[in-house]
Amino acid sequence: MKITQSKWKQKIPGWNPALTNELEGKAQLVLLFGGKSVLTSPEYPECINKLQQVHPHAHLLGCSTAGEIYDTQVMDDSLVATAIHFESSQIQGHCIDLDIGEDSFKAGDRLGKAIDTQGLVHVFVLSDGIQVNGSDLVKGLGQNLPANVSITGGLSGDGSRFEETFIIWDGLPKKGAIAALGFYGDTLKVGYGSLGGWKPFGTERVITKSKGNVLYELDGESALALYKKYLGTHAKDLPSSGLRFPLKLQRETEELSVVRTILSVNEDNQSLTFAGDVPEGTKVYLMQGADFKSLIAGANAAAITSRNALGNNLSPELAILISCVGRKLVLKQDIESEVEEVREIMGAIPAITGFYSYGEISPFRPGAACELHNQTMTITTFSEAPFISGAACELTP
Repeated sequence: MKITQSKWKQKIPGWNPALTNELEGKAQLVLLFGGKSVLTSPEYPECINKLQQVHPHAHLLGCSTAGEIYDTQVMDDSLVATAIHFESSQIQGHCIDLDIGEDSFKAGDRLGKAIDTQGLVHVFVLSDGIQVNGSDLVKGLGQNLPANVSITGGLSGDGSRFEETFIIWDGLPKKGAIAALGFYGDTLKVGYGSLGGWKPFGTERVITKSKGNVLYELDGESALALYKKYLGTHAKDLPSSGLRFPLKLQRETEELSVVRTILSVNEDNQSLTFAGDVPEGTKVYLMQGADFKSLIAGANAAAITSRNALGNNLSPELAILISCVGRKLVLKQDIESEVEEVREIMGAIPAITGFYSYGEISPFRPGAACELHNQTMTITTFSEAPFISGAACELTP
């Protein structure tokens, strides 16, 4: 696997470092993560044109973000390009537009049916971050895939605005779209891990009225009114201020609990729309911003899990980090600390890219079911098996 990276920022002309033909036009994939202001700028077509000139045979796949990750830097209003040449693996991509009124399960099912499963190893999916129920998307997509095929990815972002998001497919930004990339090849190894670090507070509550990812009542009372109570003067900034109080869905075991964050509010029916399902009868806790150490520990554990999952002492060559916008709002000026923690675990070799999202898609760990998460650091690692670092070792969280 050979990888080059470059970034483009508004008001700073050109790609930095300058685009080169180091990959000799052999790149099959360019991952693109950018701020909405960049994707909708007059300069964007020129940026893409230059990328396509250097990488004429590559799929250009990506999305709008709530922050872009370039190595250990976390940036806003930039465009990060990671060009990848797989030496012994293949990729196939598909993108669909959401039909009017189409639910997320059916969209996932439709996308999954387009994926060739012969020799399939992994699926990486990027989705509209506002219109899609991530839980239903994962279920619909996964039912068409072999049991041994893993899925990771995330929901696109729009800073803290929650207005509109974009998927980038072969360079073109599209609203209301979902894209999936299938990875194929016997030598390709994929690892993943997803952990948070947020803490529940207050009393246990029960979802007494909901439909899909729309929450109406907790303990028979308005869920929106409850959130406004805890947010106080910050209630006027919903839905973004709701990221400070995500909802923990309690499962049979602590390990399998998941977290949900708010995407939108509806004052007319007093409802909250979350990034994934909030089933009636589920026991839940409100959560609050964890301290710095807890969030960094979550990033550390996700990095260790995703690296160890490669097996055979393989060292990752590429790490895609998808972290929640809520973590960015809490860590603020210290946000790069969680990316630096990942770099320390991964070592100097892998290229690191990624973005801050409205939802993360991954199993918690190898062997677990794929789910939609919020408030986590989710990492997907890739390595083509012949590459082995003599310094690699098993790590423990």
